[in-house]
Amino acid sequence: MKTSQRWLQAALNTLKRKGWIVCGTALVSFCAGSLVTVYLTHPNKVNADRNRVFELMIYHTLPGKVPELESIFRDVSKLQAKHNVDVVGYWVPNGDPAWANTFIYLVAQPSLEEAKKNWAALHADAAFPQYRNLAVPIIEKAGDKFMVDEVYMRPTDFSAMK
Repeated sequence: MKTSQRWLQAALNTLKRKGWIVCGTALVSFCAGSLVTVYLTHPNKVNADRNRVFELMIYHTLPGKVPELESIFRDVSKLQAKHNVDVVGYWVPNGDPAWANTFIYLVAQPSLEEAKKNWAALHADAAFPQYRNLAVPIIEKAGDKFMVDEVYMRPTDFSAMK
C-alpha cells in the first residue's frame, strides 16, 4: 500500500507542478497579449510643438456628389502622403441633411511654412492635375469661387491632440 501511496503522491506532485507551469504560462501569455493590445490600440498620436498647425478643409459638393469626391480623394490620399501632407482623417457627415453635401478632412503640419511647401509640391506633381480635373465639376461654386472652406488652426493648451 505504501508503494501505491508514494506513486499517487508523486503523480499529484507532478500534476501540481504542471498546473503551476500551465498557470504561469497563461499568466505570461495574458500579460504579453495585454501589452501588445495596448500598443496596437493607441494609434500614432499627432503631437504638436509650438509651430504645429492643423488645417481644416471642408468641400461643398453639388447635391449627391460626395461619394464621387470621396472616391477621388481615395487616390489623392496617396499623393498627399508622398508630399508630406499628413492627413489626420477624412470624414463624410452621417445623416445630417444640412451637411449632406460636404466632404471634410484635417491635415497636420509641422509649421505653416512646411504646410505651404508641402502643398506647393503636391500641386506641382504631374499626377495632381488629373485629380483636380475630376473634382472641379462636382465642387459647388459661388460665382467664380469654389465652395471650399479652409482654415489653419492651432491646438489649445488643454486639447487632447497636440
